[in-house]
Parts: sequence; structure tokens; C-alpha cells
Amino acid sequence: MRNAQQLKADLSAGRWDAAFASLYGCAGRSAADCRARYARLVEGYAAAFGDEKRDYAFYSAPGRTELGGNHTDHQHGRVLAASVDLDVIALAAPNGTDTVRVLSEGFEMDVVDLARLEPVPEETGHSASLIRGVCAAFAKKGWPLRGFDAYTTSAVLKGSGLSSSAAFEVLIGNIANHLFAGGAESPVTIAQIGQYAENVFFDKPSGLLDQMASSVGGVVAMDFADPAAPLVRPLTLDLAGQGYALCIVDTGADHADLTDEYAAIPAEMKAVATACGSQVLRDVPKETFFQNLPALRRSLGDRALLRAFHFYADDERAALQANALENGEFDRFLQLVNESGVSSFTLLQNVFCRSKPAEEQPVALALALAGTLLEGRGVCRVHGGGFAGTIQAYVPLDFVGQFKAGMEALLGEGMCHVVSIRPVGGVHLAEDG
Repeated sequence: MRNAQQLKADLSAGRWDAAFASLYGCAGRSAADCRARYARLVEGYAAAFGDEKRDYAFYSAPGRTELGGNHTDHQHGRVLAASVDLDVIALAAPNGTDTVRVLSEGFEMDVVDLARLEPVPEETGHSASLIRGVCAAFAKKGWPLRGFDAYTTSAVLKGSGLSSSAAFEVLIGNIANHLFAGGAESPVTIAQIGQYAENVFFDKPSGLLDQMASSVGGVVAMDFADPAAPLVRPLTLDLAGQGYALCIVDTGADHADLTDEYAAIPAEMKAVATACGSQVLRDVPKETFFQNLPALRRSLGDRALLRAFHFYADDERAALQANALENGEFDRFLQLVNESGVSSFTLLQNVFCRSKPAEEQPVALALALAGTLLEGRGVCRVHGGGFAGTIQAYVPLDFVGQFKAGMEALLGEGMCHVVSIRPVGGVHLAEDG
């Protein structure tokens, strides 16, 4: 046990440098920069919870980027995703009570009583519900719960399209796994626990892509045909070696009040599946869908069918993208990325918000500008859930500066993020000896 000052001294002595290298080496961050960032985390914890001696531990969970399979996961489809070098980090320690207290930098403290592990209506849509949901899932698995204090800070900006919510869920899951379960639960299980918390306690109908990418780490092809036992295939993608950088561009649009837009996609896809006698589109043969098109159109309308068309194409395309990477066919991979973007725009239609004024089309405008700037040298697509938020672009290394300047001239300084793929998912940081 040690107090905050002793913990900072151990940081300065390099006792976590090996862990930092595994997490941030891909982004070229120095040990000194990492020590300084985590020292600020210690200071934030001490200011919030005091400086007494405790069994402290550091945790990290990365943001994620979707590389293929846009809105296919909730239909038990296939996806391709990667963790990135931007993460949310925490310092946590047991507090000897039956209460969990989590203070995230810039927000109010969340306080969760472990005696109450059912959804709390007034917490819906707030981070406290995710903490409660994760703890409830560990309790359901039979792990003994105990109170802890945690201070977090995030480089995964809210609304960045890198799934800050999934990173937070995975972070809390790793804290709980370390403190409650002795590290026994797998990254896949932690991802499933995060999805459970988001679906049941936060009340957002999400698939499993975001949590899996954050929890497992690296580049992974995932098949959710059986969500209880998803197939996960690690892959390798050396973007710099291919001469490209990955850029995530924030369009500056507001995500607020868009839950209904997001929820309509799985709801409409499920309606098509139900009309064809199944629960999800992955279980409906494409031939059955085509045979039933006239009746489906009469009962469900056009948009639901267009979104189903997208699912079948992008589900297959995600598998083709994974195969292209495995076979070293990077040009083919980029071609498929472009096709996915066109499908998302024209069929899935997660670029325009019906709930916003017609003149507000930030994602479409960002895609138009990115495509014009790249002039065929790279590709771009809507990123993640869509509607607001971000686009993704693969940009030649010698053009990154010009691309970033061109996008930020329209959208504002700091809106184009160059990210690196992180080889490690959510972790409890190991101390060097």
C-alpha cells in the first residue's frame, strides 16, 4: 500500500514504463509524456478521494474504430474493427464500503450503492447506469462485490465516433474484473458485460462491436452469428507500412437527441427479419428476403428494405475486407471500404438526420469535402453509428498535412484526428517488478 505521493514517485521511477510502451508505443508517445499524464490522474484522484495509503491500480480502455460492417453487429453479422491509441484511463482502489464512487474529469461524481443492482429509471442515459449495470453483471456471475473509488480521464472525446461509452464500460469492467474476480473474466466476457449494461441499464439498443473492439484490442474480425460465443479473429494492419494514415474527422454535429435515429436502424432491420420468420437478418437467407420483397414493401415501406439490402452487402463485405487484409491485398481492402461507405450513404441512410432541419447535413458535407481533397488517392466513409459525429478517411502519408488543413478550414481546428491502431485492448496495467 502507498499514498498518492509514493505512487507518483514510483511512476517517475519508471515502474510502469513497459506497460506504457505496449499501450502507446504505436503512437510514438514517450515514457515521460505517459508518466506525466498518469501523474495528473493520481493528482485528480487525491483531490477527489484523499491521499491515504491504498491498494492503487491503473487501468486503460481504448476507443475503437469500425473498419467494416456498418450496423451489422446488432443483426448478428460480421464486422471488422480496431482499437486506437486514444483511451480512457483510471486510477482505482477499494474503499472498504458497499459503494462505488467514480469521478470522471469534467463531470459530476457518480455514486452507486451495491445493494441496489437493478436499473434505476432516473439514471437512464447517464454514466451511473453503466457502472451499476457492470457491477450487476459481475454479481450475477457470483463474484463478491466491494466498493471502490475511481478517478478517470479520457482522450476519447465524446461524440468523436470512437465510442467513448464503450471504452468507459470496458474500463469499469476491467476494474471490476481485477477487484471482484481476480482477473478471471476474459476480454470477450467483459465486452458482453458492457453491452448488457448499455442495453439494460443505460437503455440504448446497441450491438457488440464497440465493446468487443475496445476490450479485445488490435485489429479483429468478429462474427456474431452466436452473440454468446462470438468468433474473434486477430488480424494485422500496418497502415504506415502501406503508406497511409487513418484520420477520424469530427463534423462538429450534436449527438444529442439522436437515440431514436440510431434505434430505428436495428428496429427496421428486425422488422424485416420478423416478417421473414426470424429475429435477426443474419438468420434470414438472402433468397428469402428477395422472394418476399413485394409483401415486405407493402407492410414495412421502402427504407426498412433499403437498410436490409445494406446489411446483406456489408455483412459479406466485412468478411471480404478481413480476407483482403489477411492476404496482403490492401488496395482491395480500400476498394471495399469505399463500397461500404457508398452503401451506408445510399442504403443504410445514416448520413442524414430526419429529426434535424433539412439544411443541416454535416456528415454529407464532410464526406463531399474529404472525397474532393483526396481526389482518388484515398477513401472515406461515414464512421460508426452515423447521423452526426464523424467520418473516417484513409489518407496517403505525404498528404496528411494538406488533408487535415483542408478539413479543418471548414470544420474548425482540431477536428481532424490522426489515430494509430493500438495492439492492446482494455487492461489493468502491470507494474514492473
